[in-house]
Amino acid sequence: MGMVAREGLTGVSVDVDTRAPTGATTAYILGERGAVLVDPAGRSDALDEAVETREVSHLALTHHHRDHTGGVAAYADAYDLTVWARAGRESAFETATGVAPDRSFREGAVLPADEGVTVVETPGHAPEHVAFVTGDVLVTGDLAVTEGSVVVGAPEGDMRAYLTSLRRVHARDPDVLYPSHGPVIEDPRATCRRLIDHRRQREQRVLAAVDGGAETPGTVVDAAYEKDITGVRDLALATVRAHLEKLAVEGRVRWDGERARPG
Repeated sequence: MGMVAREGLTGVSVDVDTRAPTGATTAYILGERGAVLVDPAGRSDALDEAVETREVSHLALTHHHRDHTGGVAAYADAYDLTVWARAGRESAFETATGVAPDRSFREGAVLPADEGVTVVETPGHAPEHVAFVTGDVLVTGDLAVTEGSVVVGAPEGDMRAYLTSLRRVHARDPDVLYPSHGPVIEDPRATCRRLIDHRRQREQRVLAAVDGGAETPGTVVDAAYEKDITGVRDLALATVRAHLEKLAVEGRVRWDGERARPG
């Protein structure tokens, strides 16, 4: 994406080791004076310049995956930023970043930027996943992408929570979404519907595989995926486990963590 700017937002693409096809994570700066740096995946000259220009005072993450955390320690130290973490996940934040958070937030909290940056909980991709809102700007981390899909894999991924988060953002009816990977999402509702439909279709294939006699995650993957998944089979296995966990909660399959059977 390179760089994107509008009132109240600057996005800077940072090259990083990531499984995302883009090979980069977009860090965002939200608010004006006392702005919030979101998801510094690494340090770069372009991001340094943006941080200095925007008078950044705070740092927060959409979630703790390593392709979002690589620059946390460097920016917190270099610019003496106040570091925020999801309440209840402070220890996980410190483990992921090497930095102990100064403050914590929950749903609806307003980080002290010039016009306020509000926290919206959007778990599913990760337990602590949140989005940030300022004005009509919605920064959504790894909730949505313009093409393809988002990995929701066990043990930390929660498929039921992920679908609820997509529906929640759909209900907000934003004009645009700013994701961590790939271009700006100009059609948020259509994108949310596409991602929900994709998960429903995959779920039906998983359910059909179990009904057809597949018991282990590996055999379910073989039955439920038609495309070549060479190189991403580990992600497919984690995704199938997340689907089986959802189906088990709903009573549609029996799943003991190792083997699945029809409900």
